[in-house]
Amino acid sequence: MRTKRFALRFVAAAAMVLLLAGAAWCADVALTSVGQSPDATMVKVVLKKLKVENDHDNLFTPEKLAGQKVLLAVVGGSSKGLGAAGIDKDQEKARAVSLIEAAKEKGMKVLVLHVGGAGRRGQLTDMFIEAVVPLADALIVVKGGNDDGLFGRLIEGKNVPFTEVPTVRDTEGPLGEFLKQWGVL
Repeated sequence: MRTKRFALRFVAAAAMVLLLAGAAWCADVALTSVGQSPDATMVKVVLKKLKVENDHDNLFTPEKLAGQKVLLAVVGGSSKGLGAAGIDKDQEKARAVSLIEAAKEKGMKVLVLHVGGAGRRGQLTDMFIEAVVPLADALIVVKGGNDDGLFGRLIEGKNVPFTEVPTVRDTEGPLGEFLKQWGVL
């Protein structure tokens, strides 16, 4: 009977250690949506091709930052996505700005991506773009999403690398380069 109790206690203690260790572990990359479109999921696929582990949460908050090196903020507004998340555009904008500011305070690099092209632009997305792009350390934008030059105007006079690519698939190269420069790859 004592051996059985000891074994149960040992297993419970080992499980607790693993659980606590797992809670402290985080990937080098935090991935979030800004605007609640499905575009962050497309970037997650690119990260998988690059073999980059990531902490993906479309509602990432500053409190969830736990030692990551890079924040990927994928901008694309979706009324449907905001509704499903139970937040409005102003709450989402405030969440995104506070998250990026907290990431920068922790010394993280912030890469803003817009991968939805012209089809994802509009008043809602533009509100999010205008809020977060000036806070970026670098930008990757799918062509068509910048036909009006908005991204360039928002970083004018700043030393922010800006890469335009033809498709989401083509984000792999520049994304990999930024992650290499920032110590992830």
